[in-house]
Amino acid sequence: MHAYGQFATVYDRLMEEMPYPDWIRFAGEAWSRLGEPKVVADLGCGTGSIAIPLAQAGKQVYAIDLAADMLTVGRAKWESLPERALPADAGSIQWLQQDMREWEVPEPVDAAISFCDCVNYLTEPEDVEDAFRATWAALKPGGTFLFDAHAPIQLARYAEEQPFTLDERDVAYIWTSDYDEDRMEIEHQLTIFARDGEAEDAKYVRIEETHVQRAYDRHWLQDALYAAGFSKVDCYADFAFEAPNPGSERLFFVCVK
Repeated sequence: MHAYGQFATVYDRLMEEMPYPDWIRFAGEAWSRLGEPKVVADLGCGTGSIAIPLAQAGKQVYAIDLAADMLTVGRAKWESLPERALPADAGSIQWLQQDMREWEVPEPVDAAISFCDCVNYLTEPEDVEDAFRATWAALKPGGTFLFDAHAPIQLARYAEEQPFTLDERDVAYIWTSDYDEDRMEIEHQLTIFARDGEAEDAKYVRIEETHVQRAYDRHWLQDALYAAGFSKVDCYADFAFEAPNPGSERLFFVCVK
């Protein structure tokens, strides 16, 4: 698994085009069908780009991540929100540094989520199974677990389309990838140059990052979820409540304890 370091300081800048509203919308639609939660665990919460809107909407959120630096950034974002961004019925966030393979919170939760392909960072089947079991154990009876994962075809596409580059005034990167087809595993190598301040003579900080992700067959994931104890597991694709097809890039799972 990957522990973010300096990367946390530029994470939001590099991820600003990510479809966070779509993940939140998908969760809202799933909960409208299965029951609106009050207490939610966000596994792999990063800098809180989903946890914070959920708390603004009145949820009590346990924001869980392995990387202390990501949690530090997320907590600072939450605590610096202006009063107008926090309605009277806003919820709360507890920031917890934990491994999603063995996470636990003080009370059973109504729902758990894990978006932005966090499950793909679990690179051994037993890691995935441990995370599913830990999540099942932390949910209330009838609780829901929503997560997404890159389909194998998406990781292969990354390898085919790399290298990727960005060259802007405040940040630049070179991103290359190596794909192991047998393991359906990809290693991303990023060299990031982040401008240190706004002064004309500001220097750039060089950040080296390696990220490894592994894709899993959707049927294997479904079987592992049932084996963990979930009573109902539905699989959808690409932010829509439609069945996956061979071209689907991102799988979405909706599970009920």
